[in-house]
Amino acid sequence: MKVLIAIPYLAAVYGGPSKVAQDLAQSLGQKGISVDLVTTNANGADKLTVPLNQWIEKKDYRVKYFDCFHRYDFIMSVALCQWLARYAADYAVVHTHNMFAPTMAIARWICQQQKVPYLTTPHGMLEPWALSYKASKKRLYYRYFESPMLRTSSAIHVLNRQEASHVNTLGFSQTEIIHNGIYRSEFQTLPKPEVFYHQFPETQGKQIVLFLGRIDPKKGLDLLAPAFAKARHQFPNAHLVLAGPDSIGFLPTARSFFEQVGCSNAVTFTGMLTGDLKYSALAAASVYVAPSYSEGFSISILEGMAAGLPCIITHQCNFPEAATMEAAHIVDSDAEAIYSALSQVLGNLSEGRAMGQRARNLVLQHYTWGCAAEKLIGLYKAIGNVPTQFVNLNNAA
Repeated sequence: MKVLIAIPYLAAVYGGPSKVAQDLAQSLGQKGISVDLVTTNANGADKLTVPLNQWIEKKDYRVKYFDCFHRYDFIMSVALCQWLARYAADYAVVHTHNMFAPTMAIARWICQQQKVPYLTTPHGMLEPWALSYKASKKRLYYRYFESPMLRTSSAIHVLNRQEASHVNTLGFSQTEIIHNGIYRSEFQTLPKPEVFYHQFPETQGKQIVLFLGRIDPKKGLDLLAPAFAKARHQFPNAHLVLAGPDSIGFLPTARSFFEQVGCSNAVTFTGMLTGDLKYSALAAASVYVAPSYSEGFSISILEGMAAGLPCIITHQCNFPEAATMEAAHIVDSDAEAIYSALSQVLGNLSEGRAMGQRARNLVLQHYTWGCAAEKLIGLYKAIGNVPTQFVNLNNAA
């Protein structure tokens, strides 16, 4: 089976969706699917330095980059659209990612015209908060471009039950729930915290509250600032680490949140963390926090849980299973609620470690890329009319 994954960007500055697309491609390839991934060289305000218009071989898939016009999240690639018009019909299924991206709207239209089965992964971009943010710019675009293409999408791949419900209320019934995941092998043994301390010495010896994610309005940093300021007054040794890229120029505003409440001297903005440095930050942390107004299904939350951290997440992070298993504190998008949970965890670290262990067990058992890939293969076969015996589903995750 030949599957094409199309996404407007792969640069790490754009956060979760770019990582999801690559992890899905790798996991599908490991299970015997022939996967190609096409994207652009967009990279925030810059462009990636990558070869263009040629296949780059990865271990389990291959990727091709195309030049584009872009300004932060607005990305348009004529070259990618032209390539899709020529080659989309060579694939059993085309899996498109993201909404409100002109290149992806055209990709779906091409598939529709050529009668190529395609599915859409919105990555939480149809959630109520996401639709209401800059709503005046989105309304007409959604009506005339996104909605018609969603109606002819063979499936809408959503990440959780809440997202499925929200998409259903928009009038679409063909939702399929397949969670994001992590690689179990990456969390067997984490690097020592000293790797992180060496890079950010002001954090050594502190109780680290860790946020992993883009510096973005939807991430709730305006709620985290007063919550952390109040918690630090109670726990003077607490230190907040905000680890993530600034893809839309929101960093000065985010810094001002903490300056206004008088705790900026206990806050470290690290920028994007990758590799051992990211895993070392997880090892150094005492608690993970995600105060978001809106999420699809956050990989960074799964990473915090897989690292055995007690996690504080909002209801809008769409992970009620974590509450059912007592594997996380799930709170309202409210500064006082976030503070209360921080106070509880920082005041009883042994209880927090027990919660972290439950979280780790939950994620490693049920939320891996191997599990997600198997479910996606079944969906691809269903919409692409591929015989069930075509692939071997018994390969290791």
